[in-house]
Amino acid sequence: MRVGIGYDSHPFAKGRKLILGGVEIPNAQGLAGHSDADAVAHALTDAILGAAGLGDIGRLFPPDDPQWKGAHSLDLLNKAFLKVVEAGFQFVHADVTVILEKPKLAPHIDAMEEKLSEALLTGPAHVSVKAKTNEGMGWIGRGEGIAVMAVATLTGPSAQRLSGGHSVS
Repeated sequence: MRVGIGYDSHPFAKGRKLILGGVEIPNAQGLAGHSDADAVAHALTDAILGAAGLGDIGRLFPPDDPQWKGAHSLDLLNKAFLKVVEAGFQFVHADVTVILEKPKLAPHIDAMEEKLSEALLTGPAHVSVKAKTNEGMGWIGRGEGIAVMAVATLTGPSAQRLSGGHSVS
C-alpha cells in the first residue's frame, strides 16, 4: 500500500469561472491560475503522483508551458492517473478536503466525487470530498482564496527508499 499527500491553494480572481472537482460552482469569482485552476483536481493529482513516486503536477504539466494554458484539470488528473497505472499501480481511494469560507459546497459534493472518480476510472465510492471553513481566520477566512488537501492510496509495486532518495524494487 502506498499513500500520497497533495496540497494546492489559489487566490480568487474576478472574471474566471470557479471550477472545483470538475464542477462549475456558481460564484462571483473563480480562481487564478494557468489552467482552469481547479485546486481540487490539482491536489488530487499531486496525491496520486506522490503515492506512485512520480513527482508532482508541476513537473508533469509545467505552468510555464503554453500547451497547458487554460487546460481542464480533470484531463490533467486523468493523464497523471494513466502514468500511475502505467507504472504498475492500482488506485484504491482518495480523500479530499476543500478549505474555503464561501461558497458552500455541500450541494456540489456528489457531482465532484462523480467527476473525480470518472477521471480516475473508478466509482464515486472510492473518492471522498469534504468542505470545511477556516472559521474566519487568515487569508482563507477573509475570503481571499481556497486551499485543498488530498490523500490517495494505491497498491502495486513496492519499493524501498534508500538514503540517496532512489527507489529499488
